[in-house]
Order: sequence, then C-alpha cells, then structure tokens
Amino acid sequence: MDLEFTEEQKRVREGAIAFARADLQPDVLRQEPSHAFPFGLWRKCAAFGVQGLPMPKEYGGRGMDALSTVIAMEALGYGCADQGLLFSIHAQLWSVQTPICKFGTPAQKEKYLPKLCDGTWIGAHCMSEPASGSDSFHLSTSAVRKDDRYILNGSKEFVTNGPVADLLLVFATVDPTKGIWGLIAFLVETTTRGVVRGAKDDKLGLNTAQMGSVTFEDCEIPTECVLGREGQGSAIFNHSMAWERSCILASTVGAMQRQLEQSTQYAKERRQFGKPIGSFQLVASRLVDMKVRLETARLLLYQTASGLAKGDLSTMTAAIAKLYISECAVQSSLDAIQIHGARGVSKAFGIEGDLRDAMAGRIYSGTSEIQRLIIARGMGLPADC
Repeated sequence: MDLEFTEEQKRVREGAIAFARADLQPDVLRQEPSHAFPFGLWRKCAAFGVQGLPMPKEYGGRGMDALSTVIAMEALGYGCADQGLLFSIHAQLWSVQTPICKFGTPAQKEKYLPKLCDGTWIGAHCMSEPASGSDSFHLSTSAVRKDDRYILNGSKEFVTNGPVADLLLVFATVDPTKGIWGLIAFLVETTTRGVVRGAKDDKLGLNTAQMGSVTFEDCEIPTECVLGREGQGSAIFNHSMAWERSCILASTVGAMQRQLEQSTQYAKERRQFGKPIGSFQLVASRLVDMKVRLETARLLLYQTASGLAKGDLSTMTAAIAKLYISECAVQSSLDAIQIHGARGVSKAFGIEGDLRDAMAGRIYSGTSEIQRLIIARGMGLPADC
C-alpha cells in the first residue's frame, strides 16, 4: 500500500493543525472542567468544513475520501487537546451523516445533510438501551405501524450528543419475533412531541462531549422519516459501525503523537541525579514503546481508511483497528503519566486527561471484548468463543 500523501492531503493536514491550534486550543482548559458543550467551537469546526469532510459537495460537504478524512481528523487530534469536541464530531459523522448519505432518500439527504454539515444542527445515534448494550440487536424500543405513521415507544441511554442534538437516528423493532430482520431506523427531530431527553451523564473523560438518555413516549413518526426500509435497521447499524470503528480513533492517533512529543521533551528537560531522565534506560524504553504504538496505530488507521476509500467495508478490519488503537492509547497514556511522575497525576498539567479520554475508547462503538469476538468470528473460530 502506498502511504505517500498527495499534495492535497498534505495541505489538508497542515491546514487542520493550524486551524486547531489557532481556533480550538485556547478554550480547552476552561471548557473541560465545566463539562459544557462548546457550541462556539462546534460552529467554528463547521465553518472550517470538518463536519462536511466526507460528505458530497452537493449537500455542503467537501467530498473527501475516507483516507483524506482520517488524515484531517488525526491532524485535529494533534492540534486540539479537547478530545470531547472531536469525539462529538466523529459520533455525528460516522453514525448519523454516513447512514443518511448511504441509505437516505434524496429528500432526506437534502433536508438534513446541509444542516449537519454547516453546524446548524447536531446529530445523535440512538441504539443502546438499559437492557441492551453489547447485545445491540435485542431492542425493547418498539415501532407500531398505524396508517401512514409509526408509534414509537422506548428508551435509549448513553446517547452521545443526546442532550444537545437536533436530529436523532433511532433504532427500534417492528416485530421482536423476527430478530435482526425486524429492526427499523428512523430520523427523528428532537422537537417531535413525545421525545424526552434525560439529564446529562457525568463521565470519566471526554467531558465536553454530551451524553444522556432519550425516551420516546407515543411519538408519531411519519413513514417518510424511515431511513432505508422496514427490516433494514440491522444493515444500517452494521454499515455505520464499520465506518465508525474504522475512523473514530483518528483523532486519538493525533493525540498520541502530541502526547509522545510532550513526553519526549519533558524527558530531555527534567533532570534527576544530575542527568536528563530520558538518559535512564527504563524511561527511554517507555518512550520507545509509545513511538512503536503510535506508528503501528497510524499504519492500521491508514490501511483501514484506504480500504474504505476503495469500497472495502470490512467488519473484521474495522474491529482490528478499533481494538488495537484504543488499547494502544490507554497504555501510552499510562506511560506518559509514569514519565511525568507527580505532574502526570496532577490535573494542573493536563497529562492525566489523556488517560481519562482514552479509557472510553475501549468502550464506545463496541467494547474491546466485542471487537475480539468479531475478529475471532472473522478467523473462522466458533461464534461463542
């Protein structure tokens, strides 16, 4: 695989880093402790074109392929320390906009994609339920057909962007006896009567990303709000997860590079016993391990995105990328804390925040255990291994 950037990709990367450093970085230390959603930064990202990176130009997007998009998102992760903001953008890009782009009618695309691209609206993906997390296809949220509409009832939890969203992509079942073949997806505006949003969740990390529950109480959803068709919900979910797992950690890879550079510089400057701590073998070994994780994670990210750009939507490849990069980010964050010593655990220096943000990567978009199960199945091992 040729990993040489095109001139356009080089410009995209350099531009994204410059934008992040100039327009996104100054607010992060103030925003993160307050857990407030950065609406201003969201709109700045939209004006720069972030939410439209992989979207068709006719709907306000920039028309980039998957590889160019992850290069841009990696650059943003390198230049911006607010991983919560970038995670919120990823959640909308891959699990709301991509399904609309793939399965939506012309009217649905025309109505929603421009608003999502220009930052006017925020989108959220509603799948997880109180009794259905990793077992995502056994839903209790129901949709009952009544003439030219569906009556939607149920509750979703851990909805990223839920407390601030304007548009929800909601998965429900029209017939529990059909299993995955009874699933349906809806595009539901949050102004719809019967949509009730719960309190914002208080999380370990990614604090500027808003997460919460959404309940549907006898919501009347017109048939024109069905995404795809009845029974196609599982295909829509699987498609969005393949894209999300392939691309959502691009910003994390950028953060890993920034983290490594900070740790290396600190190891050169911090002196103990009359010499820089980087001259001690055990400290240098941690930095080397961080470098190896960064380079292999980046290669896997680019390889997976390159496949997507060529139309190769591999569930197993996406699971490998999600599993490996998320686990690497956690371990490198632990190494960075250890290298910085007491500064590493002090919130005043911002080192421990990378670990808090990285921990969520092993959970969202399918836990590490689920990714291992997907990979095992792809290897031909028993489904319940």
